[in-house]
Amino acid sequence: MKFLEYLKSKRGAMGIGTLIIFIAMVLVAAVAASVLINTSGFLQQKASSTGKQSTEQVASGINILEIDGEHNGTNINRTAIYITPNAGSAPIDLSQAVVMISDGEKRLVAKYDPNIYYDLSNGGSLFDTVNWSGLNSSKFGIVVIQDADGSCKQDTPVIDRGDIVAIVLNTTALNMGPRSTITGSVQPEFGAPAIISFTTPATYLSDMEVVRLQ
Repeated sequence: MKFLEYLKSKRGAMGIGTLIIFIAMVLVAAVAASVLINTSGFLQQKASSTGKQSTEQVASGINILEIDGEHNGTNINRTAIYITPNAGSAPIDLSQAVVMISDGEKRLVAKYDPNIYYDLSNGGSLFDTVNWSGLNSSKFGIVVIQDADGSCKQDTPVIDRGDIVAIVLNTTALNMGPRSTITGSVQPEFGAPAIISFTTPATYLSDMEVVRLQ
């Protein structure tokens, strides 16, 4: 009798041990599942954020419509770059844009100067309106050509769909004489840059003439 009672007590101990192991396995599985759920949620949010930023980076950007220059008979000292947002682009704040332009020997890097801002949405002569003497080689100004929603303001020059503005530069410091190769870009805060690439005309016929460059 004592031997049978002894075996029964051992079976009870083994059952309790098995129960403890089972509970431990359930707890471990629960913790692992919780970690996996949290990790998958974090990765999903990260992927969504990255995808949105990537789409914005690819879709957004600036498109150059044309580039005009005014010369003094020997060199183009005044340059106007007409730009508009790419199709599907998010609004672009030009106060955070950087213009880089080079003649192969010198490079100008210009940021927005809010003191050089003009609105010609009702028409007018760009080269006659701009105060070029107020621009140095490290600054660019903005001339509004088309802005139906009024988003491109002096302090916050934001361009969006349908807007056309001209970035004006004093390029006296560059060698932009006849047959000069000029390269550069208009780099927005995000999105694709607008590429500047042109060769100046073979000759300049008369003083203060405006020529199409790109």
